Amino acid sequence: MQSQQPAATVGATTLERGIGLRSAVVLNMIDMIGVGPFITLPLLVAAMHGPQSMLGWVLGALIALCDGLVWAELGAAMPRAGGSYAYLREMYGNGGGKFFSFLYVWQLGFSAPLSIASGCVGLAMYAGYLAPSLRTVWWQWQMSAANFHLSILIGPATFVAMAVCALAVLLLYRRIDGVGRIGQALWVGVALAMLLAIAAGLSHFSLHRAFDFPPNAFTPNTTFFNGLGLAMLIATYDYWGYYNVCFLGGEVRQPVRTIPRAVVISILLTATLYLLLNISVLGAMPWRAIESSNAQGLLASLVSSVWGRGAGIAMALLVIWTAFASVYALLLGYSRVPYAAAVDGNYFRSFARLHPRLHFPHVSLLTLGVVTLLFCTLQLKDLVAALVVLRIVLQFLLQQAGLIRLRITRPDLPRPFRVWLYPLPPLLAMAGFAYILVMRPQFQRELMFAGVVALTGAMAYGIRNLLQRGRSEC
Repeated sequence: MQSQQPAATVGATTLERGIGLRSAVVLNMIDMIGVGPFITLPLLVAAMHGPQSMLGWVLGALIALCDGLVWAELGAAMPRAGGSYAYLREMYGNGGGKFFSFLYVWQLGFSAPLSIASGCVGLAMYAGYLAPSLRTVWWQWQMSAANFHLSILIGPATFVAMAVCALAVLLLYRRIDGVGRIGQALWVGVALAMLLAIAAGLSHFSLHRAFDFPPNAFTPNTTFFNGLGLAMLIATYDYWGYYNVCFLGGEVRQPVRTIPRAVVISILLTATLYLLLNISVLGAMPWRAIESSNAQGLLASLVSSVWGRGAGIAMALLVIWTAFASVYALLLGYSRVPYAAAVDGNYFRSFARLHPRLHFPHVSLLTLGVVTLLFCTLQLKDLVAALVVLRIVLQFLLQQAGLIRLRITRPDLPRPFRVWLYPLPPLLAMAGFAYILVMRPQFQRELMFAGVVALTGAMAYGIRNLLQRGRSEC
């Protein structure tokens, strides 16, 4: 059985398998349910100008489930630390696999801090509902070159975001069994935030308001398909995180059973909560009011109007709690990837070090935390746009195509879990992600950014191989 494989080793220390099914589902869900669903509803409604924006949530859930089944098969077959790193190495063979897996870890040095910083910045933005002075901007710098735009903001919210990152690193600086217990405690606040927002919406629910479609809402024209692409992008960003347990594959108990179950359960539960949240809010407020509302305070304002100012403050605090839980889960999962690559001899050796007493990859965790601190100076919209394109181009599409390739080239590989209705799910996931990419007006600009990351990664890979070859010849 795969679950009896020894944990990954470095010298005399090992990663400990201390994560069970409950902790795995919780870590996935607190990764998925960050600040995103609480601030993106107005953006989603604005994308399609009406309740038909819910179609973006439904299609986003379908893409997440199709992609999640790919992660479930790979995670059960290769329950190792690092997730996609191990999968790409295996799927593309000795030549291409080594390069693609290195390139994945290289881009993760950008995309992981982008993802974590988006949670930190989103938390700081929502904290502005409680303390409006946090929205003050002390200094701003903008750069535009060709089709590339970048804005750096410094203000009170910047330092709140940085403090959030530092606190998450501090809480993760411990043994994995303690990390799982903290994750379960954080989940309580996440669940309360979702249930309170849903209850507030349902208390003033109107079926007519929830399905008050504007004229020609579903007319299949350019406006509809462009809006649907943007709505699906927002929904996809909010669903991401169902694969967090795969990065912790070397620390999961009974991984051949736990990993697939955790992936599928977390997607189904989160999709149900998201749909309930959005339908209940659309039924409580006219969609035109939602579209023009302040995204950072929408749900807190709704709860306040139903149960009073105190309840609104409690809602804002729970959203902040939820955003922090997501940052915590993201840092935990992504810190295992450079470690796994370094242990495999395919990344910088310092990342292979484990804490001598607590047995976790402390160098990888601290490095990721420092880079995230720097990215906390960027605007949320820039973080999300860069993150989505990097992930789709340099991870998700490679991985879905790789699963099909692995089925063909390695039919003998033990697969304790197999993708349902194969090959339909990976093909649908690739089609969905490709649609999200090409329907974006900024697609060429963001693709150029992904190309720059890929090019610098290829250069780093080549230089590193040359240096290693030179050392071996001496």
